[in-house]
Amino acid sequence: MADEDQVALLRQGVSQWNAWRKETNSDVNLNAADLRGANLNGVDLTGANLSGASLGWANLVRADFSRAKLVGATLGRAHLPWAKLGGAKLDRADLSGASLFQADLSRAHLLQARLTGAKLLQANLSGANLGEANLFEADLSETNLSGANLTYANLNGANLSYANLSKAGLGQAMLFETILGNVDLSTALGLETCLHSGPSIIDFRTLQRSGRLPLAFLRGVGLSDLLIDYLPSLLNEPIQMYSCFISYSSKDQDFADRLHADLQNNGVRCWFAPHDLPIGAKTWDAIDEAIRLRDKLLLILSENSISSDWVEDEVTKASAEERDRKRLVLFPVRIDDAVMETSKPWARKLRDQRHIGDFRKWKDHDGYQASLKRLLRDLTVEKS
Repeated sequence: MADEDQVALLRQGVSQWNAWRKETNSDVNLNAADLRGANLNGVDLTGANLSGASLGWANLVRADFSRAKLVGATLGRAHLPWAKLGGAKLDRADLSGASLFQADLSRAHLLQARLTGAKLLQANLSGANLGEANLFEADLSETNLSGANLTYANLNGANLSYANLSKAGLGQAMLFETILGNVDLSTALGLETCLHSGPSIIDFRTLQRSGRLPLAFLRGVGLSDLLIDYLPSLLNEPIQMYSCFISYSSKDQDFADRLHADLQNNGVRCWFAPHDLPIGAKTWDAIDEAIRLRDKLLLILSENSISSDWVEDEVTKASAEERDRKRLVLFPVRIDDAVMETSKPWARKLRDQRHIGDFRKWKDHDGYQASLKRLLRDLTVEKS
């Protein structure tokens, strides 16, 4: 419990308290103290123990809580502009609706802290631990979050416009109606694992500053595949990778899913659909159009695909596209030895006339990565 003599001294006024601290440099124990609504403007509480303290609605403008312990403290609606909270321990603290304009929270511990509706405009949260923090509808505009940990944080409805998210960890962070205006996300970490319960707000400046972003993130914030495909041209950036239609047998789904995901994350826009399905599940017209609109047809050769009429039809279409375009369209890769042993005429012709990429070691991490690297090299658009 709190030291009652210290509580009484603090209630006498900030001037007396700060003078006492300067003179004695004593440890401060205000554990679970009730300081709701107190006027503590400019108070020196560096290194103090305020765990479980009640500071709701308190005037804490320019207060110094550097390295203070505020675990589980209640600071709802507290006024903390320009407050110093660097290195403070605020795990599980309630800062709902608190005003923290230009407050220093660098390297602060805010694990599971509640910051719903908090006003953090221009605050310094660099290196802060906000893991699992609830920042629902918090104002984080112009906030410095460089190097901050926001893993599993609730950012639904939060305003991150103009925020510094350099090397901020956003893995598994929850986004919905999150405002991402004029933000550079190029070095933010974990974007591909963000949890989207609905679209967010992202503007042209953010897309322009951030460069290539993970496909899962772009889809999660609400961009359509068509818009994603055209982003490089809309942002006046050269297209770096050819787009692909992936032709395969649904019996090779595991490999196709893995390859598709890795190609997308490396900037290769892909279209694929499982084959060998019942009649009517996928129409040839849709597939025909998808092939026509992509630069390349990436053919996954296996015992399963070689026996697939769907795949054979797609190879025929790709060959026709090559004649019409007068350039290479068909990119074959194999995951077993079937193409080297088959008697199927179309596959034998392919074997005799084309170099076939080798993914037979796709279940081995290093072997798969080596094959993927070669494929990405060949799918890179040649600069004129």
